[in-house]
Amino acid sequence: MKILYAEDEMGLSMAVSEVLKMEGFEVTAVMDGLAADEILQKEHFDMVVLDIMMPGMEGTQVAQNMRKRSDYTPVLLLTAKAETEDRIEGLNMGADDYLAKPFAMGELVARVKAMIRRNREYQQTVLNLANVTLDLESNELSAKSGSLILSVKEAKFLALFLEKEDISYSVEEIAGQVFQGEVSAEEISLYMAYLNNKLVQIHGNLQLMMEDGKISAEKKEG
Repeated sequence: MKILYAEDEMGLSMAVSEVLKMEGFEVTAVMDGLAADEILQKEHFDMVVLDIMMPGMEGTQVAQNMRKRSDYTPVLLLTAKAETEDRIEGLNMGADDYLAKPFAMGELVARVKAMIRRNREYQQTVLNLANVTLDLESNELSAKSGSLILSVKEAKFLALFLEKEDISYSVEEIAGQVFQGEVSAEEISLYMAYLNNKLVQIHGNLQLMMEDGKISAEKKEG
């Protein structure tokens, strides 16, 4: 399980990271909000833990940017602010829960495990757009003229565009979320061609398009 942890207090960052690693998590720690926002555009994590007050970009803004990208990874905010309004603002901007500082390490670990477990239990496994359906458990893609099985990466690629209508991603975002960054723009274009060919085979009313460096899914007539 991969966790991104953004915290500008060095001592606390080291302590929390060590505790989470002892619990079996793979932890990537960054020291400011801008670094967190940048890495989230390139990599997928099972959980994100964000301090609210950080240099560069506050944790609430990082969470909001994640949701704009249709990233439903659970987010836990760490806040020294006691005011109810501040906590409500964080939840409204995309966080799933908050934990007030100072906190007990045991409570942090329990929150993280519970949020990851809930996310897995309630994660949508069947996605639909136009006349196209993708079952994420079997990687089965189906439409008007039948169905076929996608590769794991093909399914992850297409799922990004079925989770939320009218969304687009840059090549860099696709590389990070689907391929962990280890892929070229040419290879992404090839995956698009593979998927479009398979959509044609089953008469799916959907086509992946690239324009100005952004990839989107366009509905087709008929």
